[in-house]
Amino acid sequence: MSIRDDIRALADEYARQLKEKIDERVGDMDADDKSHFLIYQVLGISDEEGHLIDVYQNKGRFLYRYAGGFLENAAKLCFRSAFPSSGALRIENTQGRRPKTFEIDCLVGTDALEIKWRDATTDGDHITKEHTRIQVISAAGYRPIRVMFYYPNRDQAVKIQKALETLYAGVAGKYYFGDSAWAYVRERTGIDLKGILEELARERGAKHAR
Repeated sequence: MSIRDDIRALADEYARQLKEKIDERVGDMDADDKSHFLIYQVLGISDEEGHLIDVYQNKGRFLYRYAGGFLENAAKLCFRSAFPSSGALRIENTQGRRPKTFEIDCLVGTDALEIKWRDATTDGDHITKEHTRIQVISAAGYRPIRVMFYYPNRDQAVKIQKALETLYAGVAGKYYFGDSAWAYVRERTGIDLKGILEELARERGAKHAR
């Protein structure tokens, strides 16, 4: 199969799993205790609207998880297609006791790629953990490279990403986000991942419009 076929098959599987999880959760919610709707009513939210909010909150959590998993694995497919020996690697934490190991998402030669669809964390501890991770990777003889396709919108999350970018620069690593992340995948693998996904989106959009 071509890389397009591989990514299409991956999208089909993630879409199937996402629908299955959402259908299961929404079905379970029909039997949930709805006594908390009293508080919604006090705040001016009707039972009908409150139910929809609860449903979409749950749908959103699943969608975010599966969207991230799909895009990150689609990117890894591109690297495995271009570099068959690439793959994940777990290395020992030589800078501390916790966690015991760190995982490199995709090792291409000596380039240790962390592939993220987006990172909207506002947790300051995230910086400390990431600092330790890239120090461990660098000490092991690899170059840390962060590939993040979508940049966060909120100020605090943006502030943390800027701090992480500085950390990567401090160990001679690379930090790609947004357009530069898509370009990095295309230039490194020769595969236009974004173009393939846009093509899939058009196909599925047309199918839903029928």
